[in-house]
Order: sequence, then C-alpha cells, then structure tokens
Amino acid sequence: MQPVTKAGKAFAPIGNVPHMHITVLTYLEESNAAPDAVVEQVASALRRKGNTVSVLGVHSDLDQLQQGLKALKPDLVFNMVEMFADDATADYPVAALLDLLRFRYTGSGPGELYLTQDKVLAKKVLAFDDIKFPRFAVFSQASTLETGGNLRMPLFVKPCRMDASIGIGKQSLVHDTIALMKRVVAIHEEVGDAALAEEYIEGREFYVGVLGNADAVALPPIEMDFSRLPKGAPHVADAAAKWNAGSTEFEGTNSVLAQIPDELRARLQKVSLDAYRALRVKDYGRVDLRLTDTGEIYVLEVNASCYLESASEFATAALAAGFAYDDLIAHIVDLAIARYS
Repeated sequence: MQPVTKAGKAFAPIGNVPHMHITVLTYLEESNAAPDAVVEQVASALRRKGNTVSVLGVHSDLDQLQQGLKALKPDLVFNMVEMFADDATADYPVAALLDLLRFRYTGSGPGELYLTQDKVLAKKVLAFDDIKFPRFAVFSQASTLETGGNLRMPLFVKPCRMDASIGIGKQSLVHDTIALMKRVVAIHEEVGDAALAEEYIEGREFYVGVLGNADAVALPPIEMDFSRLPKGAPHVADAAAKWNAGSTEFEGTNSVLAQIPDELRARLQKVSLDAYRALRVKDYGRVDLRLTDTGEIYVLEVNASCYLESASEFATAALAAGFAYDDLIAHIVDLAIARYS
C-alpha cells in the first residue's frame, strides 16, 4: 500500500511501517492523576507492535491538550478521551479539536460521537432504516414532553446522553407513574440531563462488536448472563454491575461468548451492522441488543469508540474472531490510517 499523505506528511499502515509514533490521548480524573489501566494496556500493545508510543493525559486544560499534541507531533492519535473537564458528554468537542488541529485519530469523529451519545437522535436515525428500538418518551428540563409512541409499563429510565451506565441503578426500572416521575426528577437533579424513559424489553441481552468502515465486520455476539442475580432482581447491567466489584450486581452478572444457533448469530450481527452503519460509526464500536421470547431484536444502544479493556466484551469477541489483543489494537490503527488515504 502506498503511504498515506496529508498536509505534506507521509504515513503508512502499521504493518508496513513498524516505527510509527502514536500518542494515546486520554482523560484524567484529576490534573495530576495517573492514566487509567486500560490506557497502559493499549499503549503496551502498540509498543509490542514496534511503535514509538507516548501517552498524553488531560483533565480540563485546553492549552495543555493543544500544546502537548503539537510538541509530541504524533503520526496518529489513539483517541481514548471519553470526557473533558468533568463533562461526561465532552468527548465529541475533543474529536472536533483534533480535526481542527489536523491530527489523524482513531475512532469516530465529533458528529458520530454526538449522534450515538444522544440516544433520542440515534433512535430517530434508526427509525429511518426500520431498525427496531424500544418505544420511548423524553422528559427534558427545558421543553415539553417528547414521545416516540404510547408507552406501557414497566419503563426503564436513564439519562438521555450519558454513557458507561451513569445514572442507571436499581431505581431505573419503574412500574408506575409515581416511580417514573421520581426517577425523572432524580436524573434532572443528580445528572443534569434529560430523562429518557423506554419500554423495558424483557429478554436476553447481547453485545455485538463491529470492526471496520466500508467493509465493516460484526464480531461474535457476547451474552450477558443474569442467572446469578437474586430472584426478582431486574436483569439490567447497571453501573454497579459494571464497576462496583464486590456488589451483588457485579457478582451476579457475567458476560460470556454467546452459545446460540448460527441463524440467530447471523440475525444479531446483521442488525448490529445495520445500526453501526446507520449511525456512521468509524473504525470500531459495540451495539447492545435485546432478544425477546418471540424472536424480535431491539437495539438498546450503539457505542462508538467503545471500551477497550483487554477483558472487555469487545476484546473477548475479537479474540473469538481471531484477533489477539495486540492485533486488535493494531487493526484499529490500520483502519484509522486507511480512512485518511
């Protein structure tokens, strides 16, 4: 392949040029904090592939972000920024800044990040392509009620724009109007976001990773096993299930490679590819799905530039598809570089 060029600088895919300089860009919880462990996993994987790797962590200092990148002069930015200045929705402005500074970077751009972050806008795009999703209503702090159809209880109530299960917990599943309004007010006051109420889809939960752009490929589905949760507990992967080690929710859930018939696997992968393409996700992402007892598949969420921890659902699925972790990270780099050719 010929070197990729832009703005007078030459680049080539990582497989052909083993000494590319890559900067892993990440958010820090505090200005002097250490990067998250997954950042070192990604950086180490890139180093093992023969690259020169630097890590730039920022909290809220915009000058530090700009000047750091200009000083490092990376051939590619591996963008792992999920928030900025304590704003969990500020990943897309950082991507926009990378565009303005003319740095190549992995993952989705500002438009795709904003679209997948705003769950209501995402649903409207999915509707255009006849992709199923739960019926919903939006309770905004500043405007009138917006609905996507008549709703039936129970409802699942969550913030409209937050990810990583922020604002999702035991009280998110509501069975009556009073509980609904209490949850809406809590999201307004505690998270500062509009509240999205969706019909709760009873059924099995799957996660399908997708790699690629024009020729995107869906990875083997991962299923969330809720069987160890206490009897009567809602089958929901909330914030505690994802992050609070030792909690009942964390210990009671487990994601496993789905053991399902080929026909169902193909259907889950097709819906995931359709959703990924509809929202124009770049390089890599993950689609969360629910399968009902009657065989209907609903898209719950599309995650652009999803979590890359080496034991995550995405990495586990990639391994099942033949991508060891280092190869997965290198392939994401290859996909990004190819977009700039």
